Amino acid sequence: MPATRTPTSRRAALAVTGAAAAALLAACSDSTSPQTDRDAAERARAAEAALRLRTAAASAALRDRYEAVALRHPAVRERLAPLREEAAQHATALAAAPARLASPPPSPVPDDPAEALRDLAATARQVADAHTAALAEAPPELARLLASVAAAGAVHAYLLTRREGS
Repeated sequence: MPATRTPTSRRAALAVTGAAAAALLAACSDSTSPQTDRDAAERARAAEAALRLRTAAASAALRDRYEAVALRHPAVRERLAPLREEAAQHATALAAAPARLASPPPSPVPDDPAEALRDLAATARQVADAHTAALAEAPPELARLLASVAAAGAVHAYLLTRREGS
């Protein structure tokens, strides 16, 4: 005896498919609870705080390096003063608090002023590169700040390596 098939109308197939899709969507939207949302928000806040602390510490170390070079070579103190002040402002802005950040003691400053400035420019470049790399993990508002601070660091490196009077 041949098997008979009951024809399925397109309408019936679409209705079953639509019902299944609606059930899946409802299941997906119920999968996150308010507690899960709070946990995710707390993790995001903690990650941003850690990133701010790390980038602020880098800017504070650069500020301290400016101070060390200015103390060792008084002839360049006036030239470094505005750059040092900007590095201090960057550290404060990134930390989101007016506290003075502690940083490790700077390495010895070279005896030759030109070499000290080249070394300082390399440090400014490294800090700018670190801020640029941190953009990938930063939330939008912090990313804008980091981009601005990184650009300023690149300008610092340029200004430190250009010859006086050029």
